[in-house]
Parts: sequence; structure tokens; C-alpha cells
Amino acid sequence: MTRALLLFAACSLWGQGPNEANYDESKVGSYTLPDPLKMADGRPVKDAGMWRNARRPEILRLFEQQVYGRSAPAPKKLEYEVISTQSGVLGGVATRRLVTIWPAGKSPAPAIHVLLYLPANAKGKVPVFLGMNFNGNFAIANDPGVPLSKSWMRTGDHKATEKNRGIEAARWQVEKVLSRGYAVAAIYYGDIFPDHNDGWKDSIIPHISKGKPAPDDWNAIGAWAYGLSRAMDYIEKDKDLDAKHVAVWGHSRLGKTALWAGALDERFAMVISNDSGEGGAALARRNFGETVNRINTSFPHWFTGNFKQYNQRVNDLPVDQHMLLALVAPRLLYVASAEEDKWADPKGEFLAAKAAEPVYKLLGKEGLPAAEWPGIHQPAHGTIGYHIRAGKHDVTAYDWEQFLNFADKHWKK
Repeated sequence: MTRALLLFAACSLWGQGPNEANYDESKVGSYTLPDPLKMADGRPVKDAGMWRNARRPEILRLFEQQVYGRSAPAPKKLEYEVISTQSGVLGGVATRRLVTIWPAGKSPAPAIHVLLYLPANAKGKVPVFLGMNFNGNFAIANDPGVPLSKSWMRTGDHKATEKNRGIEAARWQVEKVLSRGYAVAAIYYGDIFPDHNDGWKDSIIPHISKGKPAPDDWNAIGAWAYGLSRAMDYIEKDKDLDAKHVAVWGHSRLGKTALWAGALDERFAMVISNDSGEGGAALARRNFGETVNRINTSFPHWFTGNFKQYNQRVNDLPVDQHMLLALVAPRLLYVASAEEDKWADPKGEFLAAKAAEPVYKLLGKEGLPAAEWPGIHQPAHGTIGYHIRAGKHDVTAYDWEQFLNFADKHWKK
């Protein structure tokens, strides 16, 4: 079979045309975004009270019904156990704490394992960067004291191995974060929902919702976001952590998850999206890079079943991603992009952050202090922060420098 026929066959398998992805701004076309400050019945949102009591709940319901699904309520009582606390780890710069959470009661329901690093010289309660990882908690740092995960893995025979210890260290920059006075909390997304089409069967969902998700029920992203909130439940109970200053962050699909968790759970004081793209920070209506059609075809288990009805009619969506970002208001929001990550539509991520600004201003906040899309390595830090850096789809030391500077600006006044 020729290369052209192979390409055609692969694209047909995914239900896509071989040239669907557009990377030409002149071909984006025109679109009209739904107004976050206009009720579904056409009434304008006139003040903070109307946003808080009417429009915000309306937008949240639309995202639940059409995009991410309805999540289960928080458990009445958090079941958890602090497994161990060890000082002097990571070359003496950290105290490590291992915590297990049972979001639906103990066995046979899956457990969520939390890895926590605190600065060794911390005095008083410490603010926290909480996020999810792709390869298990043992992957975020070269720390032999963190056990291998026993959950499903994406690679190989789907089992954790020592060769992946520390594989995500560059993405997490644990020592850098600790040196700036922040704690790091990590959970493995596979503990909560294995990232494949039938993952719901081995996820927390059947133990909480008792059955296969309905078309407007939660799926992977909803379950992962639920896990982040259960980690937040624990943070509130840990006397060493500052639960009033917790940043929830994520990269790529986990950036989508962080945004949804931040929209649902207002205890998160800061929400950070790194290269989250389609279904995350990027505008869905822009015909650039990944599309609703492609993401629902490639990853049918991420979003609610209802989202698939918009594969070929995205302009009929009653929401777009700037409205998801607006749900974070008036709290701190950061959106990060990468120059070479065209698939995630960096400009669309910026435009969504900018389009969320009217809600921030209605609530008396600064918004995003950049009238136009900033150049490479020219971060803009208001109540909404944004930067685009050189390089590919990843989390780098430069990204972390901006996140930490943003947190310092707002939390260390």
C-alpha cells in the first residue's frame, strides 16, 4: 500500500479527512462567541450578584450537560490515611508525605494516592501546587522512597517499572517549586480513570454512580477533576498546608481537567492551564488545529456523550471555552501556550483568556493586561496571566518560572 493510501486509511479509521487540521490563520473563518454576560433568555448580566446567582450557575449547567458531564457530589466524609512522613528527602530539601484517599470507601473501590513534598525549612502553613501526572507519582522526581504505582499504565504491558522513575521530573520541577516556598502535591490520573475507551469500568465511576455513564454524565475528565477535589479535601485537613492558597494545574488533557476542576470547585485559589488546547483553554469555534470532531473521535471517553453531537456543528454549542475560563473568576487564572504546539491553537488559548476578561472586570478584577497576543517570552500577569514560549507541547522550567512569579505576585504581597 502506498504512503498516500496508508494516510487515507488512517484518517478514515479516525473518521477524519486527511487534511482536516487547519494551520492557516487566513482559513480560520468568522465565528461569533456566546456572550458570558448575557443570560440564555437574552437578559444582560448587570452586576456581580446576577453573575453569581444566575449566569454562572447557568453556564456551569451547560458545560455539565453538553461537555464534561455531571459529576457526583463530594463524599459526606473523606476516608484517608497518612501512610508515611519522611524528612530530609530530595537531597535534604523536602519532607515527603504519602497519603491514600478512598473516594468511595475502601476496597474494592480504587484508591487515590497523593504524593506531597513540603519545603524542608517551611515555617507555618505552606501554599500548594496540586496537579496530576501521566506516569505515576514515582515519575515526578528521582526519589526512591516513592513506591511504584499498581494502577494501569499507558505504555508497555500497562504496568509500572523502575525505568520510568523520575521520567516527568523536568515537567514538575519539584526542587524549583520547593525553593520558592511552595509545596507540591501530585496524584496519578490512572488511579481514578484508566485513560482508554473502556476505562470507566475500572474507574471510580461505577463505585460512585452505579453504572455506565449516561449521555450527560461524567466521563474521564469529570472523574479526574473529581479526584483533584478529593485531594483538596485532604489538603484542608493537613495542618502544614495553606488550603486558602492552592493552585490546581495541569498539562495537555490534564490542563483541561484542571480547568474543569477549577470551575467546579471554588476552593482552588488559582487555576493553571498549560497547553490544554481543544476542550481546554482554546476556543472550540476557531477552525485551527485540533477540532471537537477529532478530539471526540480520538478520545471518546474524555467528555460526556452529549458532546459528540457537536462534532460537525460546533457553532451550535451553547458555550465555548472562554466561558469555562470565566467560571474561574474572580480567582486567579493562568493560561500558558507553546509556539510550536499548533495542534493546541496557542492563539485560540489567548483569545479565550481575553474573552473571559469582561467577567473579571464585572467582578472588579484586572483581567488580562495584554491588548494583543503577546510575543514569545513576553508574559502578561494580571488577575488573568498568559504567556507563550518557544518550543513544543511540554511543561518546561520557563513555564514554571512564570507560574511561580504569578503566584509570588498575588500571594506574597
